Amino acid sequence: MRIVAGLVLALVLFSTGCKVGPTYTKPVVPAPIGYKEADGWKTAQPADAVLRGRWWELFEDTELSALEERVAVSNESLKAAEARFRQARSLITYSNAARFPTISTSPGTGGLRSSANRPGFPANLTSESSANLNLPFDLSYELDLWGKIRRTIDASRDAAQASAADVETARLSLQAELAYQYYELRAVEAQQRVLQDTVKALENLLQLTTNRYHGGISPKNDVAQATAQLESTRADLTETGVARAQLEHAIAVLTGQAPADFRLSGTPSPLKPPVVPVGIPAQLLERRPDIAAMERRTAEANEQIGIAKAAFYPTVRFGLSGGVQGTSMLNWFSWPSRMWAVGPTAMQTLFDAGRRKSVSESAQAAYDATVANYRQTTLTAFQQVEDNLSTLRILEKEAEQQSRAIAAAKESLALSTNRYQGGVDTYLQVLTAQTIALTSERRAIDIQRRQMGASVLLIKALGGGWDTSQLPKL
Repeated sequence: MRIVAGLVLALVLFSTGCKVGPTYTKPVVPAPIGYKEADGWKTAQPADAVLRGRWWELFEDTELSALEERVAVSNESLKAAEARFRQARSLITYSNAARFPTISTSPGTGGLRSSANRPGFPANLTSESSANLNLPFDLSYELDLWGKIRRTIDASRDAAQASAADVETARLSLQAELAYQYYELRAVEAQQRVLQDTVKALENLLQLTTNRYHGGISPKNDVAQATAQLESTRADLTETGVARAQLEHAIAVLTGQAPADFRLSGTPSPLKPPVVPVGIPAQLLERRPDIAAMERRTAEANEQIGIAKAAFYPTVRFGLSGGVQGTSMLNWFSWPSRMWAVGPTAMQTLFDAGRRKSVSESAQAAYDATVANYRQTTLTAFQQVEDNLSTLRILEKEAEQQSRAIAAAKESLALSTNRYQGGVDTYLQVLTAQTIALTSERRAIDIQRRQMGASVLLIKALGGGWDTSQLPKL
């Protein structure tokens, strides 16, 4: 038995041999020195040089923060992504089990009676019946001479890490979607407040026009125009209720709640975009979970090449069988009842009509595809950052211009109203001025809405404060 144990130890040590196939190196992705659209971008304070994990706190909105906390624990899509990660992680244990021997047993008992007229043997030499009690143990172990098992384990780890990055991608996407929908809803509420103020102003203007009509100063057409404008504005106000309800329902689902059980307060929330620390493009490769997921899948694809190449080499298995066999319970465990067999077995495919070659070529092609997808993902990430930087920079200038337009529109409305009251202008001038003022205010809110949305999307494009150091060490 010492010889057998020594042989097993020698084979185990020898099994940690070479690894055929390419050694993985992270694909090179050229990164620009800086973002083109960041010229003139407001710089954050030194303490805020990088995004933090709770990135939504940049918006300083307590209600948004409370909703974001619910996404992390209640969103069903996120739970599904986390379950897929646990599934991928369990495959590591499955793959790692191949490093150890498989031991099995199949105890049994049985009897056999042979025919006395069996051909080939005289009747007096043929045993008519026999009984056996068997307790065998079998050990089987595949020697990892070419690194197939080790590469399979590494591939499982890479896949699990990619799945973990997928969880973070899903988490970031859902949190960003919540923030985006939240500020869409707040923008609708801001539109409602402007329309409500406009309705009050138009009601007063309709009363003025009606009094002027009864006094014989204004024609009935002015009353009709004032009424039409008022009712049209009321219809616009009612229409905003549809958008708000749908956005509230979407937020409810994102936070894992039924829309019927969710109510979002109508507390005004400032539509003021925060200063987002951007960093440099090279950091983006470490801060985007989707990029990390693609890089880990590239590493997994590289391992698959090695696994495919190992098929060209012989498979060596070491087997050990032992146990006891007896004819009755009395002699089952006696020393003469012992039995054992030990020895390695090699298997080599001599001809498979190109099957292994095609598998190897397929693995190489799959690796090339993942490298291309990895690089494309990084390029798309750079584009998303540049897009939102340019959007914020341009919208900031547009907001300043629109602010001046609102001031001019309000002045025009005040002058037109005063001139109408004095009988200098017709109601048409007031109607035109009121329409311009309302359009200007609603446009300003729309610019703020787009600024908030672009801020959320910029944070998402930057990875939301995540980095590759948070990948699990599996």
